[in-house]
Amino acid sequence: MKMKKLVSGLLLGAMTLSLVACGSTDNGSAAGTTDKATTEAADAATPAAEEAAAPSGDKLVIWTLASDLGSFGERYQEQTGVTVETVVIEPANYPTKVQTAIMGGETEPDIIVGEPQMLGDFFENGFFANLDELGAKDYDGQIVDYVWKVGQDADGIQRAISYQITPAGIYYRRDIAQEVFGTDDPEAIGAKFADYPTILETAQQLKDAGYRIFASDSEINYFSGDSAWVVDNTLNVDDARFKYMDLVIDLYQKDLTAYANQWSTPWYQAMSGEVPILTAEIQNYEDDSVNVWDAEQFAEATKDLEKTEVFAFGLPSWGVLTMRDNVGETAGKWGVCAGPAYGFGGGTYIGISNLSERKELAWDFVKFCTLNEETADWWIEVSQGDTVSLISALDKHAEDANETYGGEHLYSFWLEQAKGIDYSKVTKYDTAIGDAWGAAISSIKTGQATKEDALNLFYDTVQSTYPELTVNR
Repeated sequence: MKMKKLVSGLLLGAMTLSLVACGSTDNGSAAGTTDKATTEAADAATPAAEEAAAPSGDKLVIWTLASDLGSFGERYQEQTGVTVETVVIEPANYPTKVQTAIMGGETEPDIIVGEPQMLGDFFENGFFANLDELGAKDYDGQIVDYVWKVGQDADGIQRAISYQITPAGIYYRRDIAQEVFGTDDPEAIGAKFADYPTILETAQQLKDAGYRIFASDSEINYFSGDSAWVVDNTLNVDDARFKYMDLVIDLYQKDLTAYANQWSTPWYQAMSGEVPILTAEIQNYEDDSVNVWDAEQFAEATKDLEKTEVFAFGLPSWGVLTMRDNVGETAGKWGVCAGPAYGFGGGTYIGISNLSERKELAWDFVKFCTLNEETADWWIEVSQGDTVSLISALDKHAEDANETYGGEHLYSFWLEQAKGIDYSKVTKYDTAIGDAWGAAISSIKTGQATKEDALNLFYDTVQSTYPELTVNR
């Protein structure tokens, strides 16, 4: 069958998608852009922003990973008369551009951003200004706790604040839940995802009924461990990590998913209904003969494969935006429940360049985006579901019913999930160690290495990457 070798290019751009997914909308950005703007709407917003230029000469320059801040900048300009120039930079290029500008002594941009995995290095290199010196301490307690802490450096100095919270949850099909489990209640379905062994049982039950639990075997990644990778300068691989490894291997080897990698065409299509069940070989990218980003080519290449419908996706709270844009005719059939552990992913953290000559004005913009209830109300409406970090706004909208998710009160749900996030378990080592752990899982599940060999390579990789750490095997 010609589909046996489909899709080496399945994840082209996946990192970019994962980085901007939490922050991009179709509302566009204000003023200028550089590199590729993330939406056509961003370009369309430029003339309006220029027409509203402030006669006073006040100006702010924003460099951002996602187009959300273009919308915030446009609104700020309209309300204050300050000219806001928003520059959207592709995530792959963003850290280098910021480093080059600041280390080169440039006084612009004024506003810079980062995702959690970037912030540690940015803070250590002195890129972000001290917000406490501008009055940030006065607002302690007004932002969801873990978000406030993510924006602090190793010394507890506030350097950045996010307008979002991004706790993770399980998005599930209510109609399938009713058919297979006899209930679509979020607490009852949450019990089906209570721990890794239970998830495996749930997956088999769904397969027996003709469905697949997930489109990909990466859906539990946001819940992959509720412990720190490094404790007291020692690599820490607890039992939950190994149980997560076993779950992913079983999902793959027991044919319990649709074998569609995250962020690929079939992964998105699974949100709206029936998709082909691919194969382990396809998921492994053995050939790039088919451009899977072309939906028509993909449909033709998979027309003879068995089809299924997917029950659930594991995503942070910004997944409501991803789902909104892809659920199609399944809109209104979804629910959200808790996963097997507390987790979070992404988030755009706003700060001020240490070299900015407009720090007071830039601080006013940061407060406008993150600490202003009127702005939070506006963003909740214009984003159609993004979850803000301002506690007063979350409390105000706690009883808002989201009809796409069966009338669930999602803001109160996400706030409750956020309370369980312990940011002290996040370390500067997480990205590299997590990638090495993922590579070990991949090699085991595909039969490229034994578990023993894959784990030894994992330990070797951590030791060579971080020789200062103690690695106990």
